[in-house]
Amino acid sequence: MRKIYMDYAATTPVRKEVLKAMMPYFMTEFGNASSLHSIGQSAAEAVEFARSTVASAIGANPEEIIFTSGGTEADNLAIRGIAKANRDMGDHIITSAIEHPAVRNTCADLAKEGFKITFLSVDKDGLIDPVQVRKAITTKTVLITIMHANNEIGTVQPTREIGRIAKENGVLFHTDAVQTFGKLPIDVDGLNVDMLTMSAHKIGGPKGVGALYVRKGTQLKAMQTGGPHEGNRRAGTENVAGIVGFAKAAELSVKEMGSESARLSKLRDRLIKGVLSGVKEAQLNGHPTKRLPNNANFSFLGAEGEAIILKLDALGIEASTGSACSSHDLAPSHVLLALGHSPLEAHGSLRITLGKETAPKDVECVIRVIPKVIKELRAISPDIKEMKNVKWADYKDDHDHDHMHGEEED
Repeated sequence: MRKIYMDYAATTPVRKEVLKAMMPYFMTEFGNASSLHSIGQSAAEAVEFARSTVASAIGANPEEIIFTSGGTEADNLAIRGIAKANRDMGDHIITSAIEHPAVRNTCADLAKEGFKITFLSVDKDGLIDPVQVRKAITTKTVLITIMHANNEIGTVQPTREIGRIAKENGVLFHTDAVQTFGKLPIDVDGLNVDMLTMSAHKIGGPKGVGALYVRKGTQLKAMQTGGPHEGNRRAGTENVAGIVGFAKAAELSVKEMGSESARLSKLRDRLIKGVLSGVKEAQLNGHPTKRLPNNANFSFLGAEGEAIILKLDALGIEASTGSACSSHDLAPSHVLLALGHSPLEAHGSLRITLGKETAPKDVECVIRVIPKVIKELRAISPDIKEMKNVKWADYKDDHDHDHMHGEEED
């Protein structure tokens, strides 16, 4: 059976050019970048060259790049690092109701330590209103952290305007750009960001490596102690091979961004049109135009998301119900709930994300298969009209109460 991979927002295959660039640093150039001998200095040079490459991809200076183990660590370092470094100045953080768990749960954890967290609501398309951001700022606000684009529904936020508001009010602004780095043009000055999170494995790089851009002069407290690595901001021996691979993936992604984004946008639009015309009671989640070029997210009332995924997988199509980091969590997507969906609608979600290996024939196959899968699942589900009238209070009586966990902080 031919496999069709449609989960590029979760991870991507390592590109052959990336693997080739990494290989010497596993075998012949294996030195510790902190060592003074020649093989160590060769590794150090590779790390610094990679730092310059990643920095140039976002219009930053090399010394403003901190390499991490991935997007989650970068988000934690940004949020906790700013919160702890500026505790004397304030204890208020502004974020959104649809952030990735790496941001959402970090903010919730800081709330337990006494920080005040404002979770801003979004409209039906998942967009933040910048006016809301301005109104939420107080004299105690030390950080605004709002993602560049949502990992589940693909909506791209008005980051530039939010950053401008933050700057006007003297508040630091962090954005999680894990889903946009390498897919959309990013200029840190143009976006008015003080910190920006990136990850390698979303763009054809290896897992286990990412980076945090930190604008020069920003006071950031290190979150782990040890040696003076990464300018005393992130202790631990550098993952040289991973960092080299990250830089190569970034270089290739930036070079191909224009043509690849246009190609994926065309395939995405064909997919959306095909699915919506082929399935009754189907809904596109996220903004219809202000969205990632490779993202399509649907809700199908009367079909459970997990069941959709399993049926598609049995047919050779690999997709997801939302964030890969939450794939084992049976609670309704907090993102879809924030858009105003009922828990039943949120449970019937399907995220399809395209990538470099996606071909038009793959999209056409998915368009043909999805209506059949949804029809089969609805045939064994309650009547859709009846389901529309089900209230959450009735629904939760028949489901595990864990479905509600994690929502209190909103």
